[in-house]
Amino acid sequence: MHKVLIVMHDHAHDDYYRMNKVEFETLPAIGQYLYNTDGLVYHVEEVTNFAGYVSSKGAVALVVVHQVEKELPVNDLYGLNIEEDLDD
Repeated sequence: MHKVLIVMHDHAHDDYYRMNKVEFETLPAIGQYLYNTDGLVYHVEEVTNFAGYVSSKGAVALVVVHQVEKELPVNDLYGLNIEEDLDD
């Protein structure tokens, strides 16, 4: 697992702020959508990896995101129900 720090890019104020630290099986890629623990979907803008860091000690990367528009189908997980369709 890779620990990463999610950073929000606030386009309205051209600012950045820390959201949360999460773990991924594989590091996110630029352009990918993330369904976060807050139940919202974010679009990955940038990924910055830290050379020489190991996830047992903390985050190994920064992932810069912005929230996607509410009308995009990804917000509804393309009609899937996370509890019924995705969980074991």
